[in-house]
Amino acid sequence: MPQTIVTIYSRSRCPLCDKALALLLELKEEYDFDLEEVDIESSDELTERYGLMIPVVHIDGEEAAYGFVNKFDISNRLQQKKEI
Repeated sequence: MPQTIVTIYSRSRCPLCDKALALLLELKEEYDFDLEEVDIESSDELTERYGLMIPVVHIDGEEAAYGFVNKFDISNRLQQKKEI
């Protein structure tokens, strides 16, 4: 079974991003997934796309959450992936 990839789009000096990352690191103890962090400031396209939405969390390329990232919602999505 391919490894699930969770990507967080964020930027430095972003308290919501820090909270979302901490939440994902917590979930990583419960679910097996690769975590990728992408700083949107590394790309004009990403800044334009996600600038007002960050943090944005994708699970296997699908947008799962943005702004206030909810642990329960992400956990449910990871559980669904695990069951497939």
